[in-house]
Amino acid sequence: MSAGLERRTQDVTEHFGNRFPQFYITTPQPCPYLPGRYEKKVFTHLLGDNAVSLNNVLTQSGFRRSQNIAYRPACDGCSACVSVRIVVDEFEPNRTFRRVLAHNADIGGEERPARATQEQFALLRSYLDVRHAEGGMADMTALDYVSMIEDTTVMTSVIEYRSNAIEAGAKAPLVAAALTDTLEDGLSMVYSFFDTEAQDRGLGTFMVLDHVRRARLKGLPYVYLGYWVADCRKMTYKMRFRPLEALGMDGWDRVPA
Repeated sequence: MSAGLERRTQDVTEHFGNRFPQFYITTPQPCPYLPGRYEKKVFTHLLGDNAVSLNNVLTQSGFRRSQNIAYRPACDGCSACVSVRIVVDEFEPNRTFRRVLAHNADIGGEERPARATQEQFALLRSYLDVRHAEGGMADMTALDYVSMIEDTTVMTSVIEYRSNAIEAGAKAPLVAAALTDTLEDGLSMVYSFFDTEAQDRGLGTFMVLDHVRRARLKGLPYVYLGYWVADCRKMTYKMRFRPLEALGMDGWDRVPA
């Protein structure tokens, strides 16, 4: 276990005392971000009366959530995965972001309870087939999706994005969705997906900008974006949302401009 991970685990120990959760290590698996490398994860279960508090502390310590499991990389000789979060109060959209917001001015987001729908799953399947056909979620079934959304003991919701225009009295089609945890100090974007045929809209960027707006309205200081990997092209977009903080050996530090 790396020194940074040991320190994060110690933080959790001090917070929970004799209620300290049990942590486990996975066997090595091919790394989804860097070809030719293998990853291991340390994980624990988010169960019982302390699940919400534990999710808060672990997210602040660089963990991510999947259903009722919180995990983070614990790879031998590699620390490429870096947790990052947007500093909400200081964030100002640049010209590119303002264009994205203007281009999606007709899109509205509705925060809904964490309940899976067939419409959401159909959009996710289309997204995975186009963007992540070889990824770890490529074989996700409808039952898997229900578990992903509904198997939770923490404060989470699904934000659905649709056009504000009413089409012949019917609800406008779903164009994007985000599974989002509400923490004591921010919003954590657990997973998001969108209509890949609407490439000109920049819906992925739009959802991040909308989460910054929502966090500001809630008085929350951060939007957690998960991991950034310097040598992974799919992760480069996260560096655009400045000011950004990254979790290092000594805690959260500002990413240099």
